[in-house]
Amino acid sequence: MNKIRIAIAGASGRMGRTLIEAILQADDLTLAAALEQPGSAWLGRDAGEAVGASCGVTIRADVEAALQQADCLIDFTRPEGSLRHLDICRRLGVHMVIGTTGFSAEGKQAIEAAAREIPVVFSPNMAVGVNAVFRLLDVAARILDEGYDIEVIEAHHRHKVDAPSGTALRMGEVVAAALGRDLAECAVYGREGHTGERPATQIGFATVRGGDIVGDHTVLFAGTGERIEITHKSASRMPYAAGSLRAARFMHGKSAGLFDMQDVLGLRGKTVG
Repeated sequence: MNKIRIAIAGASGRMGRTLIEAILQADDLTLAAALEQPGSAWLGRDAGEAVGASCGVTIRADVEAALQQADCLIDFTRPEGSLRHLDICRRLGVHMVIGTTGFSAEGKQAIEAAAREIPVVFSPNMAVGVNAVFRLLDVAARILDEGYDIEVIEAHHRHKVDAPSGTALRMGEVVAAALGRDLAECAVYGREGHTGERPATQIGFATVRGGDIVGDHTVLFAGTGERIEITHKSASRMPYAAGSLRAARFMHGKSAGLFDMQDVLGLRGKTVG
């Protein structure tokens, strides 16, 4: 069996190390390349060193040269870096899994354009459990469509650079779509001072940053006399890595297209309940 050759961007980071660990444990995947920024102290070191298992793959900064040996790049870095990598993947015909969040509208358009030439899985959250929650939120919002105030609360580690998280925003989008609302018009991001009475159609977002919290997300439906909370909590980054590897397998053999984890999990167009 020919193994799928995976390259990892940001190989020495928290997510990069988790991805490397997951790939080294997979029978059908092989680590083909590990990438870091120029000047990183990890350049020239074995990529498996961070997870305590030498793998013979040296961490490099030359993305184009490294991707010559890869079928798929998995990228959880930052928008500007991911877009540079996307351009190289596009030219080389390398598939790409994008777990990076915080893209501008222009960045998302660039991803859509690239996906007309190569397969891309772009999702605000790669964890299977979170994508199950997206479906549950759609159902809950349709049932709780009147008399419930909706708040999205998320918490992440102190190093996260965007807020609200991409996952929280996607949760808000799912709920808003189920209710026939436009999130851009009904969202409020944080409150301070004399805010006045809460509008019934508002979807609120609250952000917590601190410590080493991997990722907690809760959508609260607050009614009169009851509260319904749908929560997902990540104890490690391994669920994101496992979902990313499923995404790489899903794209193998495809020529082009923009996909998300709903496609990867076969949930697109299916009803729940």
